[in-house]
Amino acid sequence: MIGTLLNWWAWTETVLCVIVGTPIVALVYAFTAPFDKGRYAAGRAFRLVAVCATRINGLWSFRVRGRLADPRRPYVVVANHESYADVFLISFFPWEMKWLSKDTMFKIPCMGWMMQMAGDIKLVRGDRDSTLNAIAQCRDRLAKRVSVMIFPEGTRSRTQEMLPFKDGAFRLAIEAQAPVLPIAVAGTRNAMAKGTFKFLRARAMAQVLEPIDTTGMTLNDIPTLKAKTRERIEAGRRALAAELGIHMAPREAAEPAGV
Repeated sequence: MIGTLLNWWAWTETVLCVIVGTPIVALVYAFTAPFDKGRYAAGRAFRLVAVCATRINGLWSFRVRGRLADPRRPYVVVANHESYADVFLISFFPWEMKWLSKDTMFKIPCMGWMMQMAGDIKLVRGDRDSTLNAIAQCRDRLAKRVSVMIFPEGTRSRTQEMLPFKDGAFRLAIEAQAPVLPIAVAGTRNAMAKGTFKFLRARAMAQVLEPIDTTGMTLNDIPTLKAKTRERIEAGRRALAAELGIHMAPREAAEPAGV
């Protein structure tokens, strides 16, 4: 009974935060759009809506670790993907990055409007034209000195195992000669697991890992870059899980064959 009430409260306050946050983000966008071509300020205001909702809901205890020396240096940011709650957790990092998101998210009233004002990037899965346009939009954000955030697994994993990484983020990084910034995430699977929208009690952490320089790399280096990034995230998320007291299967059993 208590769990159900807390879930309803978490949903209610999240929706209210989104509704109240929409005109605030719109005002920030209106005042800054003429000179903020990368929509850095509007995007940051949008992320703070997620931070506010998380702090109020009372069920999630989220922390992030790590900062950037220059928040306006553009990175291709990649992270493992455990649940919808990853978006809330990663929003706690104190810099702006544009998210590559599936098109259905942009159709949600208020939420989708804020995503558009923030300059997030829409992707229709399986649509080649949409993919090409999304890549062009990612390059545009990087050129405007704003990082791009991509989940290389493509979707949330149902188990503790990471899904295979797709090439897209790494191809983008090499073509733009932008460094890859890995982020390790742990604990969000217990906050909102795949297949359910129920809020549960959870402690989660995300940590910035050492960037990977792509200077001089070519497309032939995609497999090496992808493997190096995956290795770094795998080690990082296991360290965070141990710190949070989350049991994980031995590494040999957790890694997909051939990765």
